[in-house]
Parts: sequence; structure tokens; C-alpha cells
Amino acid sequence: MKRLLALLAVCQGIAVSLPASAADIVIGGLFPMSGANAEYGQTFSSGADLAVRHINEDKMLSGRLSIVYEDSQALPMQGVIGMNKLANVTKVPFVLSAFTGVSKAIAPIGTRAKIVMVNGGGVGPDLAELGDYFWNTIALANDEVRAAIPYLAEKRNLKRYALVYVDDPLGQAILKELGGALKTAGGELAGSFSVPATAQQFSGIAARVRDLKPDAVYIASYGSQQGQIIKQLRDNGVSQQIVSYSAFAIPSTQALPEARGAIFSSQKVDWDKRDDVTRRMREDYRKLNGGKEPNAYVVNYYNAVRTFGILASALEKAGKPITGENLLAQRKATPSFDFVGSTVSFAANGTVKAPMQLNEIVENGAKPIADIVH
Repeated sequence: MKRLLALLAVCQGIAVSLPASAADIVIGGLFPMSGANAEYGQTFSSGADLAVRHINEDKMLSGRLSIVYEDSQALPMQGVIGMNKLANVTKVPFVLSAFTGVSKAIAPIGTRAKIVMVNGGGVGPDLAELGDYFWNTIALANDEVRAAIPYLAEKRNLKRYALVYVDDPLGQAILKELGGALKTAGGELAGSFSVPATAQQFSGIAARVRDLKPDAVYIASYGSQQGQIIKQLRDNGVSQQIVSYSAFAIPSTQALPEARGAIFSSQKVDWDKRDDVTRRMREDYRKLNGGKEPNAYVVNYYNAVRTFGILASALEKAGKPITGENLLAQRKATPSFDFVGSTVSFAANGTVKAPMQLNEIVENGAKPIADIVH
């Protein structure tokens, strides 16, 4: 019948939407799939899609799982449009979110509709305060900064910082956290310079940073902008240590010659953890991506979808429908989750407490240089 309807539609020039099988299960993804931050969307979805593939191969659920993606462009307004579509048209029980500003904008929509939202990319500390239906599979900026600065102050003698930050919720959060962490570690925030989210010219700021003569420059930006900040700092004579957070995990930043030697914090992924989940994820990702290693973002979104699979499977076994309310209740009843490279539990506010590490950008990507405690 589906084939007949499709054939008739083609013959008559009519667009029709064929209903999915009643057993099919659909979740949503709200990522930047176009625009300046599309690289993040491609990275995030590569992890999420691999988790879907593994869930379907293992027949964890009664039907096939799939993800419907909406393009947020990393902009709050576009995020709200996409979230409304996922909530009211696609009617999904679970949505993958990303970026601090987008996540804060969509949280009230998801909460009203009782849709679970899971973030694996945004790191603003206030993402821990968006309600029961908003979860995080990534360490937030307060955890990253508070873990990195004491180590860098003690082991690398980096105590006097200049901060270049994007003027949005993420950048403002890191400004607040960095000042506090440096004070506690006996350091100093010597100067801070905000840039608009759309800015691409930073020679003036580079000159001001150079005049400060800091021990290190902390960059709180993302996407193509962070790459331009790095390049223009180096082009304008700023030779000091560059430090950042997990946004430096993307391939385009790590490929910059000017980024060599930069240090950034991230969640620790223990690739030596000899379990089937970690081994399989790493092997299959490398096969699908020309031997490239999965970065922390890929792992976070793989783990986010794996969380859905574990919870939805438990609900089906208990004879309960897969709804946002039931997913939330099941998460609260599940003491721990076997993630790629770690075993974690969710705190009451929906955040995960996971091990942390510092990484250094080298010629062929990034390498871990130290475990850090938060």
C-alpha cells in the first residue's frame, strides 16, 4: 500500500507523507546544520547517528530508532523554531540539544511539553538549572575552569591571564568562573575583552592583549571565530600560552598551525577501559571516518543517545510507554550508566559528574597531558 501511494503521488505530482510503522521510535536533534557553526552539527550528529546504528543492530528497542534533525544554526531564535516543530509536529519524547544560548531558549518549551532535552555540547553553568527535563552529558564550564586553573597555576606557573570571550551566555559564564578560579589559585585576571558573536577581526584586541603581557590567554569562543582569534593573536605577536575549554576539540581548530601547543580541558575518555561499549564505539567510528579518533563531542552525543536507548528499553520491558515523563522517572531510578570510556551517574539536577583531563593540540590533533580533579 505504501508503494502504491508513493507511486500515485509521483504520477500525480503530489507530495505525501507516509506514516511510519507503529513500532518505529523517533527522537529529535537540534543542531547547527548550516551557518558558521555547522562543523559542530556534523560532529555532534556523527556520534548520535552511530549510537542509533548500534541500538538498532542490537535490537534494544521493539522498533527501529531514528533521529529527526532540525537546524538551530546555533541561534536561539532558530532553536525555538526547531524545538516547536519537534514538540508539536514530530511529537518526540526526547531531543538532543547543543549550545548554551539555544538550550536556554528551548528549555521552557520542552518542559511544558514534558520532553527530555539532553545537551552534550553547551557548557554554560546555568544549564544545570533548567529543570528536571533538561540533562547534560558534558561537564559544564564551571567544572572545566575550576579543574583546569589550579593545575595550570601550580604545574605550569600560569597565573596571570587575559580573557578573550564571546559576548553571549557562554562567554559571560566563563568570565565569571575564570575570575573566581584564578583568585582561589592565587592568580589574576589581568584583562578581559568581549567580542560580538559575529566578529571576525581581532587585531585591535590582539594589540591590547600583547600590551598586558599575561602568562596565558584564555579563549572562550567557538567555531570559526575561535580559529580566527587564535590566528590573529599569533599574527599580531601574542606568543603566550593559549588555554581554552572543550570547544577546542573540533578538527578545524586542531588543524591550525597557530593552535599548536594550546591547552584545553575536556571530559576524560578512558580508551583503555576494556568494555564492549567503548571498544565497539571507537572501532566503528574509526572505520566510518577514515581512521579518525572520536573526540569528546562525538562521545558525548553517542552517550546521550545511548542513555535514551537504555531508558527506553527498560520502559518497554516494564510495559510502559516511552514518554518524557517516564524517561525522567526511569533515569531517576537508574543508579549508573555505562558510557563510552566511563561509568557515570546523573546528579539530581541532570548533570553528570565525570573525570576531567587537560589536552594539548599537537601536529595530528590533540593528546591528553594530565588528569585533573573538579
